[in-house]
Amino acid sequence: MEIILKAVAEVKNSRHDTSDDFWGDIISEITLMPEIPSMAFEGIMNFSHLEIIYYFNKVDPQKIVYSGHPRGNPKWPVMGIFCQRKKDRPNQLGLCTVELVEQKERSIFVKYLDATAGTPILDIKPVFKEFDLNGKRKQPGWVATLMKDYWK
Repeated sequence: MEIILKAVAEVKNSRHDTSDDFWGDIISEITLMPEIPSMAFEGIMNFSHLEIIYYFNKVDPQKIVYSGHPRGNPKWPVMGIFCQRKKDRPNQLGLCTVELVEQKERSIFVKYLDATAGTPILDIKPVFKEFDLNGKRKQPGWVATLMKDYWK
């Protein structure tokens, strides 16, 4: 089955490399594509956080993986791609929960988006607290080590 998607917006920021870590100081501007009316952002400032779905357009399709050590580090266990947040994914989709900082006409400004300049945005959704999970979250110990510098 083939699915065709169109970008609704594009990322502008100072980050051009796709390396991991040190995303915390990056403020990203997400600007609507010309064919998307500005009314799409109407009321968005009523929310503190958004979910951004984007396309890893800088990933080489030849480098897509289905399994491996997270970040290629043999100190961590081999994990399937659906147990990682690696960018080299089958459909090259990224998902990130961001903090909404500001809106100016056809653009919103967000923190905690790990997408480089020029990244196509496929969808933007507000975070509803009712969708947040109830109960204790579980994850392997290596995740905390992997993520320790990500948002610095």
